[in-house]
Amino acid sequence: MPRELRRFIRPGDGVLPGQACAEPQTLVEALVEQRAWYPGASVFLGVNYSGIVRPEHADSLRLASYCGIGHNRALADAGVLGIHPVPYSRLGPMIRSGAIRCDVVLVQVSRPNSRGEYSLGLAADYLIPALETARAVIGEANDQVPWTRAEKFLRREDFALVVETSRAPAAPPPAKPGALEAAIARHAAAFIPEGATLEFGIGTLPDAVCSALVGRKGLKIHSGMIGDGAAGLLRNGIAKGADCALLIGTRKLFDFARDNPAIRLRSCEYTHDAGVLARIQSFIAINSAVEVDLAGRANSEVARGSYVGAVGGAPDFTHAANRSQGGLSLLLIPSNRIVGALAGPVTLPETDAGIVVTELGAADLRGCDLRERARLLAAIAAPEARAALERREGSQSNRRL
Repeated sequence: MPRELRRFIRPGDGVLPGQACAEPQTLVEALVEQRAWYPGASVFLGVNYSGIVRPEHADSLRLASYCGIGHNRALADAGVLGIHPVPYSRLGPMIRSGAIRCDVVLVQVSRPNSRGEYSLGLAADYLIPALETARAVIGEANDQVPWTRAEKFLRREDFALVVETSRAPAAPPPAKPGALEAAIARHAAAFIPEGATLEFGIGTLPDAVCSALVGRKGLKIHSGMIGDGAAGLLRNGIAKGADCALLIGTRKLFDFARDNPAIRLRSCEYTHDAGVLARIQSFIAINSAVEVDLAGRANSEVARGSYVGAVGGAPDFTHAANRSQGGLSLLLIPSNRIVGALAGPVTLPETDAGIVVTELGAADLRGCDLRERARLLAAIAAPEARAALERREGSQSNRRL
């Protein structure tokens, strides 16, 4: 049945598949295999764990993404991936306006329940605006995908084509937190009060914070994504419920999410909406970055010349947390990522700097001038880099004076 894909995709069409663990892998395999039938079609990729789309597929397809995460890094390094450097809150409106073209959406769904409802399974995300915009919806009904509580369900008549499969969802590389991650998590947890609403950025460090929150009560989760750590907070009664756009993790997370009313999959137009976020009190944004400079600016996009990250949701959530009553922004990085000057773009400006946390401690930059920020950040930087950082700041301070 995947051979029928070419019946629904036309030359020059915009095709949008689900991302990360929600990627419809069988459909994406058919998409690239049949690409000669629809030359000039554009494909908007999100987080890419499967690696099915490769640089050579750009011979017929135009590839774009908002991120370099996973195998997208290889596409970016090969010069075949166009990057949209925009906050995550812009993706939904861009899909609806046609700035990100979506004529055909490829979506992984669960098998239908007794009412004939297919669940979006592991992501609602920007699939919601895509489903409401696309000319054709093609589904991969995977019996290894849980039926979850999403804000939109599909019925058989909503699909132009449904392919039934049974395969493990795409998954991030296994990453077990070590001593460094545990130390950063302990320092970060000290700033999280009971009753707070938490946001977790993608990656090992934000997820590791969950293990340091034992004993907290009444937490809530409002996040772009949740992983195994957040599921543990819900399972152990530390958090009451989660509104999120997508699930990224292991089978343990997926099994816990199955028909679980505590996990509500929402459109990114809800999870990242400024108006929604403005109504949340004690909102704590927990994110990581590639590097942070002495002014508190963060680069979350480029490492060693490669586009490896994203603008993503960090600007949306950090901005909201800094303005939430009782809220704050936590930016988690290893100490050797505090640098004198960023080697990549400014993803988070100094105007949104909050609390930077490394394994050596925390630097609360709120209310600090540039000289004080530099002193606090140098104190939690890698010891071997402190002297150079302090000399650099001294030189910059003299020039500012």
